[in-house]
Amino acid sequence: MRVAAVRAGRPMLLAVDIGNTNIVVGVFTDASLAAHFRIQTVYDRMADEYHVTLAGLFRESGIDAATCESVVVSSVVPVLTEAVAEALRRLTGRKALVLSPTVTLNVTIAIGNPRELGSDLIANAVAAYDRFRDACIVVDFGTALTFTAVSAEGAILGAAIAPGLRTAVHSLAAGTAQLPEIDLSEPESAIGTDTPSALRAGIVIGYQGLVSEVLRQMKEQIGVPARVIATGGLSGAMAARLAEIDAVDPWLTLEGLRIVAELNRG
Repeated sequence: MRVAAVRAGRPMLLAVDIGNTNIVVGVFTDASLAAHFRIQTVYDRMADEYHVTLAGLFRESGIDAATCESVVVSSVVPVLTEAVAEALRRLTGRKALVLSPTVTLNVTIAIGNPRELGSDLIANAVAAYDRFRDACIVVDFGTALTFTAVSAEGAILGAAIAPGLRTAVHSLAAGTAQLPEIDLSEPESAIGTDTPSALRAGIVIGYQGLVSEVLRQMKEQIGVPARVIATGGLSGAMAARLAEIDAVDPWLTLEGLRIVAELNRG
């Protein structure tokens, strides 16, 4: 949990990103992220339970959720969208705007079935295009590793999806008898001399290569220079290893949600 000074009487906006592993809540005042919370995504939890959890977080932070002027939600877990939205309604007294391709955006979606594009990827594209106003690619280092390509004209061209780094580590450890969980620190060598260093070399260096190659091909297909911005929990660590990444914003998805709420205000 991180809480900055939330000044009484200032307009407050609540942005909520429901992900596969965590639900991230951002509180914006004056277009700045003033507080954020992270809770575990529990698939069978009901609205009552999420309301109790969220109310406790706001109470501990000293933020009066009832003063919130608007609520916006992105969800890649459809089974939880309604429950979390209802919990937020009870908490704030506001009906949540649920991000979908049908709401007003600053980008268009140039794929055959826009509903197949995850709302978190839409939020990322909205924030990235608002920042660059030009061709760009968002790399999100989350449960899934995602790449979202946006044209210079603001059209979401599509995406690429791979297992996230931690997902790959957990899957490998769970599916093998003798391979342990490892940290994702920088490997000293591409040639591991024991099991942990071999895993670290394969996964960390391997993902660097994966990201670099997907970015190379995406840029080639976009056809014009494209800026690259990274987000997600491992974005800072991976950006330090990848010269292709131009900017890092771990809260890009929340910022995109804030922009969507502003575009749909009133």
